[in-house]
Amino acid sequence: MPFADVGDVRLFFTDEGSGDLPLLLVHGYTSDSHDWSWQLPHLVAGHRVIAVDLRGHGRSSAPPKGYTTAQFAADLAGLLDHLGIDRVVAFGHSMGGSVVSGLAVDFPDRVAAVVAVDPAYLLPDEMAGGMRPMLDLLADTDPVPFVQRLVGGMDSPARHPALRTWQVRRIAGMEGHVLSQSLAAQVTGMALRSHSEPYLRRRTCPVLSFYADPSRSDAEQAVFTDPRSRVVTWEGAGHWLHQERPAEFNSLVTTWLASIA
Repeated sequence: MPFADVGDVRLFFTDEGSGDLPLLLVHGYTSDSHDWSWQLPHLVAGHRVIAVDLRGHGRSSAPPKGYTTAQFAADLAGLLDHLGIDRVVAFGHSMGGSVVSGLAVDFPDRVAAVVAVDPAYLLPDEMAGGMRPMLDLLADTDPVPFVQRLVGGMDSPARHPALRTWQVRRIAGMEGHVLSQSLAAQVTGMALRSHSEPYLRRRTCPVLSFYADPSRSDAEQAVFTDPRSRVVTWEGAGHWLHQERPAEFNSLVTTWLASIA
């Protein structure tokens, strides 16, 4: 069965391929494991790959609480226990980048390396002034159209319009408490540089990160602790870099994984 009961949540996951060091793929806010469809055939050809829906997302259950980086990471550790997996290379997009970094910090023996795609951390502290009004507005309105506008604005011209439609329609089917709590936990926790920078310095594993913003690339470079870590910057790309340039992304990831093996 592609479901695991982990504490108070039932997680949906797929488990394909084979290999000594499995890969764990973690999607971003309001998404699900289908976001890795551009990578799964390529990665499964040479690795065991687990792609999971976080609590409240996709086909996983939506408990009334627990939508923090720490709890998402604990859920993933529980999933690895369920599968009998000791260590993984953990991939994370957007919020998922924060979650797999949390897994690497809180469960360091479980993570051999991290691949972070435009992760939801190290944002400029100057953004803090706009976050509280956003959360206040979210508390007083239907979160679905608000989050649809927020996420829909992260596209770039290179992303096919059908993918934007797919993304915002998925949001329409999510529980309001999941949308609100997940966003609030991110913007008051890992998002700002002053919060995330000291935390990320506690990652001891190698990290491969992808960004469209050079300034955030520089901030990530500054928190690396393993000399095998690397940042890739694709200026002009949107938020879903792994979908916009999948062939290049897949090739770079495969080469880097071989280099750290």
